[in-house]
Amino acid sequence: MLHPVRHVLNQKRIVLASGSPRRQELMKNLGINVEICPSRFEEDFKPEDFPSFCAYVEETALHKVLEVSDRLHDPAPDVIIGADTVVTMDGVVYGKPKNKERAFQILTKLMNRKHRVYTGVVIKIADKFIRFTETTDVYFGQATPEQIHAYVDTGEPLDKAGGYGIQGVGGTFIERIEGDYFTVIGLPLYRICRELYCLFR
Repeated sequence: MLHPVRHVLNQKRIVLASGSPRRQELMKNLGINVEICPSRFEEDFKPEDFPSFCAYVEETALHKVLEVSDRLHDPAPDVIIGADTVVTMDGVVYGKPKNKERAFQILTKLMNRKHRVYTGVVIKIADKFIRFTETTDVYFGQATPEQIHAYVDTGEPLDKAGGYGIQGVGGTFIERIEGDYFTVIGLPLYRICRELYCLFR
């Protein structure tokens, strides 16, 4: 999708405000030059303080972008992209588990149920901000406690919202999804590419 404007984009200083290896890989696969600058924003907002999960992830993504923007100068980036992802079910947000016990608890709750993944994205260009959220419904199949424990022992769940990675071993628990696969990874590529194309065509 970006090929017609790739020559323009590659003349810009584009920064991804994320330390996520998965987001980094997705951006680099687009064939454009992207700098990586992980945001130092604390991510200490509380979901209950926002009118919706969409507002929550977008505000978190915005503050990631603003923190990076405040640090980078000479020259300032032309484009800064930030994102935040949460897993929700029954009105509860499931973030990154802090230990194996919590990861097991979260995954046990998600099994044989549908949950929703929200990824909020903010694209900063000069003084302009583009904000949007994409959602995907994920259906987990059945798994035994032994299978869940074995997955937790791989260490994969500990740095991922909801305690699983769809692109890794965690994908074996997923029966089906409704929506964008890349939203679950943490960077909705179609929407980002569409926005960048419209801005630089």
